[in-house]
Amino acid sequence: MDKVIDGKQIAKNIREELKSQISDQKAEGRVPGLAVVLVGDNPASETYVGMKEKAAEEIGIHSELHDVDSSISQEELLNLVDQLNNDNRIDGILVQLPLPDHIDELAVIEAIDPGKDVDGFHPINTGRLFSGQKDLLRFDPCTPLGIIELIERKGVDIEGKNAVIVGRSNIVGKPVAHLLLERNATITVCHSRTKDLKAETLDADILVAAVGRPNFITGEMVKEGACVIDVGINRVDGKLIGDVEYDSAYERAGAITPVPGGVGPMTIAMLMKNTVKAREYHGV
Repeated sequence: MDKVIDGKQIAKNIREELKSQISDQKAEGRVPGLAVVLVGDNPASETYVGMKEKAAEEIGIHSELHDVDSSISQEELLNLVDQLNNDNRIDGILVQLPLPDHIDELAVIEAIDPGKDVDGFHPINTGRLFSGQKDLLRFDPCTPLGIIELIERKGVDIEGKNAVIVGRSNIVGKPVAHLLLERNATITVCHSRTKDLKAETLDADILVAAVGRPNFITGEMVKEGACVIDVGINRVDGKLIGDVEYDSAYERAGAITPVPGGVGPMTIAMLMKNTVKAREYHGV
């Protein structure tokens, strides 16, 4: 079995599945609508937003970019979010982070209609995730959701497995722990204060590395046959590398994501999936 978990191919497969759903939604009267708000001229944010727009266009989602100057006031930005909340053509709203220092990010996130929060960062959506409410509408954060898709589509059974997450961020570490817990994994979340990290990672059937430190997880820290998900994107000497030392980890892993081409493409695919889900919720 090929060990590599090809995020590019899996994301492509998901986009093809979404095209069919969007075609049905169009026949019902309206395609999904996504509004992306970009504040200022952060080059990384501009690149990422461009990739989102391209993906939306490819599968038939109506996409709007609201590109505003970094000098915009918080009140003006909140007014823009309110307009989008009340725009019936828009099913999903994404305010690209980070925002300028003079703007309260949490206030902006909380201003987004939870039913349009396709990034999955609104406290109502995170609350429904952390309390395990599957029966209510909820949007899960795109990167953690993509990680679950990668694991499941590779054919790795999550139930009953030991899952170790290295990193406890609100964007990846904590939510992916809850998504794995919902699928009946036994969870350990490690961080900078963990006493013996290697002992913890060597017990992991599923190992998620999300610390933002290049080559932090070495092969000797990986259990034989483990599924290794590398969330890290670190630029070193002009090259993108992950949090996992790929070559040594590959030797021991049963399945592993590359960087680039692993988790990255899935984040955008899950944003598209959440937008299609929001369109289902809002109807025509």
